Amino acid sequence: MSKSKFEISLESGVHRQLQSFTGTWEGTTKTWFEPDVVADESPMTGTIKSILGGRFIQYEYQGSLNGEAFEGIATFGFDIANNKFQCAWVDSFHMGTGILFSESAFSENGFSVLGSYGSPDFPEPWGWRTTLELRNPDELVITAYNIEPGGEDQIATETVYKRVG
Repeated sequence: MSKSKFEISLESGVHRQLQSFTGTWEGTTKTWFEPDVVADESPMTGTIKSILGGRFIQYEYQGSLNGEAFEGIATFGFDIANNKFQCAWVDSFHMGTGILFSESAFSENGFSVLGSYGSPDFPEPWGWRTTLELRNPDELVITAYNIEPGGEDQIATETVYKRVG
């Protein structure tokens, strides 16, 4: 019997790549609210686990911003049929009570997803791009960029993790 596209991806494709992110991570997050001005730098812990038979990875993290605790959860996956990475993200600081949905194509050593957010206070939606990059098997960098309507990416957060388990 031939293998499914998912089984092949899990053995030697994108889903195998997703599994390389799993583990327990500790590091530091920098946060910017305006270009070139770091507003906060604080410890961050995260766990990434494989879920639903390797179809997705789930990232759970805890940290603080200006002394206030926050936490978040993101589910990342690769939609084989549409050849896109996808993400659903919630947290207790940036998203409030909303869910950010993002997607994008494959990239080397990791992936990047792009979504948008808005509210009645924003007449046009803003973009939010998140990248995950394994610099080596034990160093993970998660970077998020805020994108004003019609503007360029501006770094919002950068978490540099070391694998601890």
